[in-house]
Amino acid sequence: MTSGFSRANAARQFLSVALAASAAGLVLSPVSSKAARIENPVAAFSGIDKITGRITNFDVYIGETVQFGALQVTPKVCYSRDDTEAQKETSFIEVDEITLDRKIRRIFTGWMFADSPGLNAVEHPVYDVWLVECKAKSDVPPPEDGETKSQ
Repeated sequence: MTSGFSRANAARQFLSVALAASAAGLVLSPVSSKAARIENPVAAFSGIDKITGRITNFDVYIGETVQFGALQVTPKVCYSRDDTEAQKETSFIEVDEITLDRKIRRIFTGWMFADSPGLNAVEHPVYDVWLVECKAKSDVPPPEDGETKSQ
């Protein structure tokens, strides 16, 4: 059982540190733990065809749809941090499957994390897709409006 006594001691210690800092002319201010988010125009992915074992790396511009096998991958945003922060690249993705009867079925909507590729990777019986990084530019030319590319 926790007592009010230990909480009271902690509060007294905090106040004494704050008073000592104030007397010394120091200003205590809260530190912002929120890193600046950089919005990138390109999301880089890797995908594997489990039947052939072939791994394909492909870049997708934000809002563009790229077809990888029977999957259509569309990133909506891709965020990274500036160079002064530990990198944490995330992207919000929509993935649709083109079924054998030519219907489109959404199989994934959500965030992918480049530093944890297995956490929210797209797992399909034949294909897996995961985020590798967010990029400011790509060697692939930007898409024309409404264009879908195949990989």
